[in-house]
Amino acid sequence: MIPDPTLHGLPFDAHLSTLFTELPLLERPRAAREAGFDAVECWWPFGAVAVPTGAEVDAFVSAIADAGVSLVSLNFFAGDMAAGDSGLVSWPGREAELAESVDVALDIARRLGTRRFNALYGNRLEGVDPAEQDEVAAATLDRLARRVGAVDGTIVLEALSGRPAYPLTTTAEALAVLDRVGRPELTLLTDLYHRAVVGDLDTVAEHAARTGHVQLADAPGRHEPGSGTTDLDRHLVALEAAGYDGFVGLEYLPSTDTLTALEWLPRGRRAARH
Repeated sequence: MIPDPTLHGLPFDAHLSTLFTELPLLERPRAAREAGFDAVECWWPFGAVAVPTGAEVDAFVSAIADAGVSLVSLNFFAGDMAAGDSGLVSWPGREAELAESVDVALDIARRLGTRRFNALYGNRLEGVDPAEQDEVAAATLDRLARRVGAVDGTIVLEALSGRPAYPLTTTAEALAVLDRVGRPELTLLTDLYHRAVVGDLDTVAEHAARTGHVQLADAPGRHEPGSGTTDLDRHLVALEAAGYDGFVGLEYLPSTDTLTALEWLPRGRRAARH
């Protein structure tokens, strides 16, 4: 379904981990700016390394700042995602590793003004009681929320599809975790692609008040809007009408090259200050 971004006023940001991947990561902020975006987001930018060198951190910060774009959301370290990891929040024994990486993320945030962080819950682990993992997750999220709250930030928690070992697949399951911890800094990440895959789209707007960030890709395929059958406009319009006024991250995998896969979005709608 071909989208019509004139139907709502929500601002978009370019996801540097899925768009402009024709280029090395440090060149993508400049490419996003040249394509008309003034806001970007990113997964953990240091691969499977929890604590990068100072030079690596400086290079990432400089790439964002020199391009003149805002980093509106940053993932905390989530393990080796290429190998199938999906976060450390519920992983017993890796609390210190996660905490060290959060030090890095908060340093980046202080330097760039980032105030939103994605904390992936983590997979179920073979031989570990799920109840133990959930206890670890609740304690970890409480600590993270307090740390992020000190810089006036928020954490978003996401339900995913397509990862059988990841226990949060529905909006209700993600909200149950937020309710268990009960910290105001914890909010929901609504990814319209994952909600479409699990048949959970109709609950999106009713949770707008608890939604800290929105991402999209079309389904099926996880490509650019218009490549699949999801009525993304309907849900973005409903979110805005329900009070959501934050960014919508373009976290899709281009079916062609990035610039071609951005043709659905007029250049005048790519900047947050359109």
